[in-house]
Amino acid sequence: ALVTRIFMVTIKDVAKLAGVSIATVSRTLAEPHKVSEKTRDKVMEAVASSGYVTNTLARNFRRRRSNTVVVLVPDIANPFFANIIQGIERVASRSQYRILLGDTQGNESSEHAYAELVSQRQADGVICLGRNIPFPYRKGRKTLDPDWPPFAMACEYHGEIPVPTVCIDNVAAAAEAINHLIELGHRDIAFINGPADSPLCDDRMLGFRQAMQAAQLPVNSRWLKSGDFTLASGYRCMEELLTLSRRPTALFCANDEMAIGAMQACRDAELSLPEDMSVVGFDDIAFAAYSHPRLTTVNQPRNRIGEQVMKMMLAMLAGENPTESRLVLPHELVVRESTCAV
Repeated sequence: ALVTRIFMVTIKDVAKLAGVSIATVSRTLAEPHKVSEKTRDKVMEAVASSGYVTNTLARNFRRRRSNTVVVLVPDIANPFFANIIQGIERVASRSQYRILLGDTQGNESSEHAYAELVSQRQADGVICLGRNIPFPYRKGRKTLDPDWPPFAMACEYHGEIPVPTVCIDNVAAAAEAINHLIELGHRDIAFINGPADSPLCDDRMLGFRQAMQAAQLPVNSRWLKSGDFTLASGYRCMEELLTLSRRPTALFCANDEMAIGAMQACRDAELSLPEDMSVVGFDDIAFAAYSHPRLTTVNQPRNRIGEQVMKMMLAMLAGENPTESRLVLPHELVVRESTCAV
């Protein structure tokens, strides 16, 4: 009897149960981002309680929509991206969209292959959490290509093409981290940056240099190291710094994983933290609050980044143009026990 009821329920029954029109139910199921959250919740509650089943495959075929968005992740093992993906998923699911994750490892061929799913009608749009545009384009181009599908980026793109992007001000955030160390009396400050071809690393280096220059402090080139955002690279770079005859008293790292790796290298060298070495990270991943000592770091609102970039995507899928091509969200310096006065 229950099975019979599920297949006998009509869209008219759902409309009556939700107290809305049949057209509103149809619009909610087909294009949920076009109705209010209150209406969407009423309709979806009526759908669930009545057992109404839509023929999603047939509907999407008629609309030429897959209700799927591809999310390109440079390294899915990096915990930084987890909260961004959660934010994307939260907004997507409310609008009945699915997320297809592509762990590209920064490989451009892999990125292009995932982006091709849109032209194959297996996806409707692409969100990129890395630095590359996953579509062919002419170098020097400064406008969006009208042939591109809905496309948005998060975190680190700042090229000439005005791609809709959600990020923080990495220059200001890095400068704030360095100013914190300077206010504690540190003058000899090292920096472990990420990959040289990363736009956000360029910005964090710029923020570091600007803060040092504003304080009239020299930048020692021997105290500048490049890692790859991993624990191991932070450990290795810190080992190299500790071999120098003149050591810094403080260290800024371009992400938390490298900072945690660097702190372990200090402990293995029998240094006291933060008395012998103050350390500041970047991102405020979950491990930062549980490292030893707990890590002072720059918090990025990763959930909000994910939510906002997915909202941008939904607007584009609805045929709207983003109100701004670059949405900059606020950051916060979180001071914990890994830094102290000289």
